[in-house]
Amino acid sequence: MIALAIGLAVFVGVALGLLGGGGSILTVPLLAYVAGMDAKQAIATSLLVVGVTSAIGAISHARAGRVQWRTGLIFGGAGMAGAYAGGLLARFIPGTVLLIGFAVMMIATAVAMLRGRKTVETADGDHRLPVPKILAEGLVVGLVTGLVGAGGGFLVVPALALLGGLPMPVAVGTSLIVIAMKSFAGLGGYLSSVQINWTVALAVTAAAVVGALLGARLTALVNPDSLRKAFGWFVLAMSSVILAQEIHLSVGVAAAALTAIAAIMTVACARYARCPLRRLTRQATPRGAAA
Repeated sequence: MIALAIGLAVFVGVALGLLGGGGSILTVPLLAYVAGMDAKQAIATSLLVVGVTSAIGAISHARAGRVQWRTGLIFGGAGMAGAYAGGLLARFIPGTVLLIGFAVMMIATAVAMLRGRKTVETADGDHRLPVPKILAEGLVVGLVTGLVGAGGGFLVVPALALLGGLPMPVAVGTSLIVIAMKSFAGLGGYLSSVQINWTVALAVTAAAVVGALLGARLTALVNPDSLRKAFGWFVLAMSSVILAQEIHLSVGVAAAALTAIAAIMTVACARYARCPLRRLTRQATPRGAAA
């Protein structure tokens, strides 16, 4: 099972490099349900894997000009404070509760990604959030990251792309800087109360790094809008797996069924002019896009 976990870690890296997120979404279930770690050990280990993988993946994005350093460093600095606090606070919360909270955050963010938001271009093409807003969002996202070992890319990418107005490829690259900073801070908080298996952690990390480098190269070849929507549906599907494991099989099956129904209705809406879900799933056309 450890060998399988290491092999699957390559796909964790691909998701992280390609999407700017998904690393923790995959790593926590992978370590908990495949490698057999308890919840808190899996979360702590995932913070190491995602932190290292994000840092290395960010190098490829930076070389391609897909990182906005000012926003990333300010957001990441605030996130580190929140993540460290979350890692310390996690010792007082049962592992099952943390994983259920993890699933709830996945669902909320997936809906945000599927709805989308209009991208706004500034006159000089620079995208910047006001510093107070960056700090506030960074603290909140960092706290979630530290608590449940997640909330990295699948919260940072929407914050940068939907609220900050960054193009999806730039949001992905910038998010990797933020994720790395927050993950290491959260790990620091966890190590005060949780012991991790360093041999397994380093092996999984190495495999994930290989995938991250591959994923970063694929980013420029994928349509940003399709990437965002695929990410949203993937997150919803993964949340149903965790709900099935941590609450009850019927809850996971119900969540999976609702996701499938929503996906089918979304496809149907794409073919008909009148559709009640159009307001929830539409993506505004970015300014300057061809009609």
